[in-house]
Amino acid sequence: MKNFLVIGGSSGIGKQISTMLVSEGHAVFSSYNTNYIPDNKNVKYFPLNVLEKIELPNWLPEQIDGFVYCPGSISLKPFHRLTKESFLMDYELNVLGALEILKQILPRLKSASVVFFSTIAAQKGMKYHAQVAASKGAIEGITHALAAELAPNIRVNAVAPSLTETPLSASLLKTDQQREGNAKRHPLQRFGNVEDIAAAVCFLLSEKSSWITGQVLHVDGGFSTINL
Repeated sequence: MKNFLVIGGSSGIGKQISTMLVSEGHAVFSSYNTNYIPDNKNVKYFPLNVLEKIELPNWLPEQIDGFVYCPGSISLKPFHRLTKESFLMDYELNVLGALEILKQILPRLKSASVVFFSTIAAQKGMKYHAQVAASKGAIEGITHALAAELAPNIRVNAVAPSLTETPLSASLLKTDQQREGNAKRHPLQRFGNVEDIAAAVCFLLSEKSSWITGQVLHVDGGFSTINL
């Protein structure tokens, strides 16, 4: 049994990651946002808003074997409508929150795996994605830099999904027309689900990926590399 810390584990992909890890017999410690009340009694939850002062509970285990940072945003707007304040808030949510928590738990990561989240838009140019691409591009750079700095004891990787059905993406999949159109954009003819992404994260947390670090794993139905 291992100890895993999942930040943002009460909804969407984070919730599925927590569920999968518990089903494998691990101890999972997860934060929740007050918008999503946790319902898995086998996960030890604590409240946390990463946009405020970050204080982790003192009852976390002395050894943490894996850390996943799930908070994110989907703010799709034309570039001329974006503001300095919105860029900074997005960066704080996606990047600074992850780094602050990693710094706090670093002494507990003896031999561990860290998984961040990027997005397909960090590498593939997509209109209206300037804000999220900026933050997630930083995550990819940090993934490479920390993988070098923290080796050999700590592995650092990122997962870069394409559109995945979660509460966060609900506005993009409201109608049958939206769902069909977004599915057809992908070579595998469907958008992602939380199980697709959580399975990739759990693989990167496991010993099965013990020779993988500094990588950005694209879980995107082929969208990033295949032209239809």
